[in-house]
Amino acid sequence: MARFGTLQQLTDYRQELVGSRPTDRPCVAICAGAGCLASGAGEVIDAFETELSRQGLDAGIDTRGTGCPGFCERGPVVVIRPQEICYLRVTAEDVPEIVASLGNGQIVERLLYEDPASGARAVHENDIPFYKHQKRTLLRSNNLIDSRSIDDYLAIGGYAALVKALFEMGPEAVLEEVKKSNIRGRGGAGFPAGRKWEGSRNAPGEPKYVLVNADEGDPGAFMDRALLEGNPHSVLEGLMIGGFTIGAAEGYIYVRQEYPLAVKNVLHAIAQAEEYGLLGEDILGSGFDFTIRVHKGAGAFVCGESTALMTALEGRVGEPRPKYVRSNVKGLWGRPTVLNNVETWANVPLIVGRGADWFNGIGTAGSKGTKIFSLVGKIRNTGLVEVPMGMPLREIIEDIGGGVPDGKKFKAVQTGGPSGGCLPAEMLHLEVGFDELADAGSMMGSGGMIVMDEDNCMVDVARYFVEFLTEESCGKCVPCREGLRQMHRILTNICEGRGREGDIETLEELSEVLTEASLCGLGQSAANPFLSTLRYFRAEYEAHITEKRCPAVSCKELVSYWIDPEKCKACMICLKRCPAQSIEGGKKQIHVIDQSKCDACGVCRDVCPEKFAAVRKFSGEPVPDPLPLAERTLVKGGG
Repeated sequence: MARFGTLQQLTDYRQELVGSRPTDRPCVAICAGAGCLASGAGEVIDAFETELSRQGLDAGIDTRGTGCPGFCERGPVVVIRPQEICYLRVTAEDVPEIVASLGNGQIVERLLYEDPASGARAVHENDIPFYKHQKRTLLRSNNLIDSRSIDDYLAIGGYAALVKALFEMGPEAVLEEVKKSNIRGRGGAGFPAGRKWEGSRNAPGEPKYVLVNADEGDPGAFMDRALLEGNPHSVLEGLMIGGFTIGAAEGYIYVRQEYPLAVKNVLHAIAQAEEYGLLGEDILGSGFDFTIRVHKGAGAFVCGESTALMTALEGRVGEPRPKYVRSNVKGLWGRPTVLNNVETWANVPLIVGRGADWFNGIGTAGSKGTKIFSLVGKIRNTGLVEVPMGMPLREIIEDIGGGVPDGKKFKAVQTGGPSGGCLPAEMLHLEVGFDELADAGSMMGSGGMIVMDEDNCMVDVARYFVEFLTEESCGKCVPCREGLRQMHRILTNICEGRGREGDIETLEELSEVLTEASLCGLGQSAANPFLSTLRYFRAEYEAHITEKRCPAVSCKELVSYWIDPEKCKACMICLKRCPAQSIEGGKKQIHVIDQSKCDACGVCRDVCPEKFAAVRKFSGEPVPDPLPLAERTLVKGGG
């Protein structure tokens, strides 16, 4: 394809693309995101291409490897268009039957979504509860295009917003539209993007830069990865519009090296855009020059912080620096720099293309648009969900996520990543928004959402996240480096039964120092896991300290296992599987756990047959004395 030198050339080519792709043309869309590829999507794609060719259908039916559609729990996901028939957990062995159904008009029912309560099956994608309750504006495009095809992106209107900005609006009008949209940064802080852009545009100093923060390090979060993998051109287009608006000719994408598919796809997208003349010098004859470079981060969580990211881009150790002057005024190499995360940049073409009024029509007064969340943990339907700001937590967790499985009770949801907070069941009515979550003691963060059930100990949850932050602290400032170490030490003692009176007060003092004196956002928000769990689950802390008991029966050092002699059938399964060899007994002899050897690993309880359910797990109660040897022999029912 020749380079487009003018707007008219691009317009003519887009019209040719759209004209050559009738909307009723059959297409098999297979998720080619990292999660589905790990589940065998590559083999499924190959199988479709082979089978369609074998049956002579490849000329009339397209096959497309798309980005992540979100329903990762049920991948690989296949959607048949234009009927929107959705098949889940598809394997290469299922492909011949699916291809046959394309010819005879039948449905492969066993691959459809089945409601766990009613058993009813959903044929179409939007009939599945996981999708039905979402509002997908960004993720929808993921499932419509081949993530490695610029033609697919152009065919659905890609780069039209850039054209509008360059030839119809101009920098001032674009800036006003972004400000009017009231979009707040999706990276965590929620700072108004328009104000940030305006500060850089008006700041003295050349050159200016625009940056994409794709250093997504939150446990369980993969929103940015999915967008970069599935629709990298949307991020490039947003970045170019941002550069045009503030007067920057250079853009950088800082992406985690652990995202090889995202890196591969974004580099491919950049090469395609350069080939088409949508990147480089004098783009479409507009006089606007712009280049994009990709920097692969080394995996330090702290480099998600703006100044640490810029320091790493400059070739130095990724450590935060004091923000005496905001980075949009003095950022990368001391020049005005706009840094937004992947999701923020991907929203920019939609705002410019559809208008700020459209964007303002979604969300709440203080939080506009949609937000992508990574819904994981003790939840039936894990994956990526995109919902309008203001949707209650209950709808996300129960209607979209399907609720907590295995008959367990919902206990808490942790939002905002490691520095976020844990919200209890009584807060499920809370509408999801930047201010609402902050007032409740949590935060939006980049969009992680981890669901926990009754088996999760909230003290141990706080300890886990504090440990993560302790390891990821750069160590540059004393409050964060030493404060987190001490918090982790105290929380570990509490979880292991060594908690003392006054520990809670010490943790509260340390939290105050961290929040007020740390250099960057990592340390300033690091106390949130402890403060939120203390706020809503204080009784669990007190039980650990004063009673040496874990109410969730989770903390290993406070848990004991005991075999109920009334239920034990001497099947010897637990005895054979115990790694500590702490179980005594034999054929037709009731088994007994030697508490002095038991390391509370729980294997005995896991392997005990459900019909016997002889192994009990408890905390804070005295273990019954073992039966005398003479009383261990079973009269009947022995193995």
